[in-house]
Amino acid sequence: MAKVGLFVTCIVNTMRPEIGFASLKLLEKAGFEAEVPRDQTCCGQPNMNGGDKAGAKDFALRLAKLYAPYDYVVVPSGSCAGTIRTHYPDLFDESDAEGELVRALAAKTWELTSFLTDVAGMKEVEARFDGALAYHDSCAGLRELKVKQQPRTLLKSVEGLELKDLPDAEVCCGFGGLFCVKYPDVSGEMVRKKLADIEGTEARAVAMGDAGCMLNIEGALARKGSDIKVWHVAEVLAGLAK
Repeated sequence: MAKVGLFVTCIVNTMRPEIGFASLKLLEKAGFEAEVPRDQTCCGQPNMNGGDKAGAKDFALRLAKLYAPYDYVVVPSGSCAGTIRTHYPDLFDESDAEGELVRALAAKTWELTSFLTDVAGMKEVEARFDGALAYHDSCAGLRELKVKQQPRTLLKSVEGLELKDLPDAEVCCGFGGLFCVKYPDVSGEMVRKKLADIEGTEARAVAMGDAGCMLNIEGALARKGSDIKVWHVAEVLAGLAK
């Protein structure tokens, strides 16, 4: 049996651990032995975005060593999975011996829904969600990892769920990691437009594959007094969203 190391990410660990439990449930349902290494830390994306290449390299090498025993690394976040799979290799020269370990990590790292469909061959799940659900594509998952159809394939198999695609589905919600800190006014306007699109679907909930987007959209909905629920796609697919 192939062994999977689940990288839960900082935001999931501190703000929404239920996403991690949902991810483990899905991986086990797909027939994998899944573990969460206790010593995992940040992937170093904030360092990378902030120009701290040395700090990002330290995080990359640490995770590469920690996840070396696993056949696959699965991440319930397009942003963090994109950092590891797409950007980690660029931190190290081809001749760098440590870079080989990091490139091996990058090659076996997958975003959760992409892993379930593209690697495990999963086409449906045993879950139920009553009513209409809108889906938001995270920028990193969409552009860096080509995650688009995978979550939709699985969501369409959820009993009772009516899937709604958002207008301008490929437009950013305004979070963008450090972007929302550096440009709060622009970020705020972007999420306000995203909320209008979500509300326009008349769905009672919205799902997505990145916890950063979740915090941004959920916070904006709460400030507006909306009763629209925000779920991670793993929570819906695992039957934890009600």
